[in-house]
Amino acid sequence: MSVETAREVLKIEAQSILDLAERVGEEFERAVSMIFSSKGRVILTGMGKSGLIGRKIVATLNSTGTPSLFLHPAEAIHGDLGMVTRDDVVVAVSNSGRTAEINAILPIIKSMGTKIIALTGRLDSPLAETADVVIDVAVEREACPMGLAPTASTTAALAMGDALAVALIGRRHFNLEDFRRFHPGGSLGDRLRQKVKEVMRTGDRVPSVRTGTLLRDALRTINEKTLGATLVVDWDSRLAGIITDGDLRRCLSEYDRVHELPVEKVMTRSPRTITEDQSTAEAIGIMELYSITLLAIVDAQKKVKGVVHLHDLLGGEDFRVNEQNGQNFTTPWPDR
Repeated sequence: MSVETAREVLKIEAQSILDLAERVGEEFERAVSMIFSSKGRVILTGMGKSGLIGRKIVATLNSTGTPSLFLHPAEAIHGDLGMVTRDDVVVAVSNSGRTAEINAILPIIKSMGTKIIALTGRLDSPLAETADVVIDVAVEREACPMGLAPTASTTAALAMGDALAVALIGRRHFNLEDFRRFHPGGSLGDRLRQKVKEVMRTGDRVPSVRTGTLLRDALRTINEKTLGATLVVDWDSRLAGIITDGDLRRCLSEYDRVHELPVEKVMTRSPRTITEDQSTAEAIGIMELYSITLLAIVDAQKKVKGVVHLHDLLGGEDFRVNEQNGQNFTTPWPDR
């Protein structure tokens, strides 16, 4: 019963985000332009659960090059409004658009000449009427069976905040070097500075099979190496292709007796690669660009030197520098 409930909640919240995609348009573009051209900061405000969403949006904006802070609306009416200037942009988060504490401060903020963006589910609300730009984050229903606890609505607001942050990344041409500068003390920042050769898997830890191998034997290698993929190399150890879970699914839909097929029939030819002297930041960038999680490391002659997996780059407690101990990565990552 609990599993069924969880699945239903996830479906409702996922659908609430998908529905937003159809409504993103001119108002969203105006909001991005307003923030980008602002000489001040982005100030998020919201009460209760919406306030928590606002704090997360602030954290994302700050880490991606848009100076931001959170203003608690109840504290604002007792003096914290002094942090707002006419050069700032205020983003108010309220699903109902009728949050009393927010609507009490917005006229004062507007009188300063400060621009206001509303993230709300009610386009006919006082918040929407006051705001300069209104972004519709309405949801069909909450995941809460009583329709009371903010669930799908907070998820939708959070996703829209992420959309604003990512759109601003593009406007600002924010890159990996910028990200690294804003994360100097974190483990991720440390990893982004490393070379691929410091984290790549080598030797017996590289999943690979020779050209001419039957698929059933390639599947055995995939299962043993727990990376959800295997490289295919020729007899000179040059990279010929890769077989991922996605390739296997495509193969199953096209062929009968798939276990007897040679790997050349299944593999993706000319997979994405990187050299061992490139940075882990570049590896992450390639993975993100092509929606993959495994890269082959090759030399100038396309001979395989190793592999690097997204889990190796972002693996939390399992992260380690190559060859410094014998610890294995035991958590599989299910696709390339």
